[in-house]
Amino acid sequence: QNLSTGVAVAGVLVLARSVRMTAKFASALDIPVAFVEKNVKLRGKLHHITEKGLEVEHIPISIPFITSIQRKWQSKGLLLVRLAGVELAPGGMAWLQQELKPKQMIWFQLLGREDSALECLVLVNKGRFLSVCLNEEILRQGFGRTARIEGLHHDSRLYWKLHKRLLRAELKALKKNKGIWREESYSERIRDRISNNKFVQTLKQFVSWLRGS
Repeated sequence: QNLSTGVAVAGVLVLARSVRMTAKFASALDIPVAFVEKNVKLRGKLHHITEKGLEVEHIPISIPFITSIQRKWQSKGLLLVRLAGVELAPGGMAWLQQELKPKQMIWFQLLGREDSALECLVLVNKGRFLSVCLNEEILRQGFGRTARIEGLHHDSRLYWKLHKRLLRAELKALKKNKGIWREESYSERIRDRISNNKFVQTLKQFVSWLRGS
C-alpha cells in the first residue's frame, strides 16, 4: 500500500511539473519565480520590435494530451523581452529590424524580471546547428554599449561570466571601428568642416537663390 501511495504521489508531482513546463505564459508575472532563479530557457515567436524591447509570444513545450487540455484556458498575451546587459545605440533598433524576421522563432534565457519586462539572453538560429546570441552580436556590430545586467546579483559568478562575454563583443567592434566606434577619416573631417563653415553655407544659399530666380 505504501508503495502504491508513493507511486501515486510521484505521478502527481510529474504531472504538476509537466503542466508548469507546458503552460503558456502571457505576461512576465505569470512566469514562476523558480524559472527566473534557475535561468530557464524558453522559446517564443517574435511579434514586434519596440523601444522598450522585443514583444514575444511564448511557445511552450508540447506534450500530447496535457497540451490539448491546456489550450482551452490559455490566455493570450505577449512577453516583453529586453536584451540584458545591452544599451542600444542610435541605429540599434534599425539593425534589429533588419536582422530579425517577423514571426521568427527565438530562445530567451531568463536572467531577471523587472515589473512587466524580462531581462534575457536572446538566441537566434542561424542555421541547423548554429545559434547566435543577439546580446553579443549587437555589441559586436557596434550598435550598443555594455550595461549592468539587471536581475543578476552584481557579485555572482554568472554575472561576471556574462559581463565578460559582452565586454569582449564590444571590444571587437571598437577594434574594427564598427557602428558607434567608427572614427571619421581625415577627408571626412575636412569635408564636415567645409560644409559647416558659415561662408560656405551662405554661398550655397546665394547659389540656390540665383537658380530659383
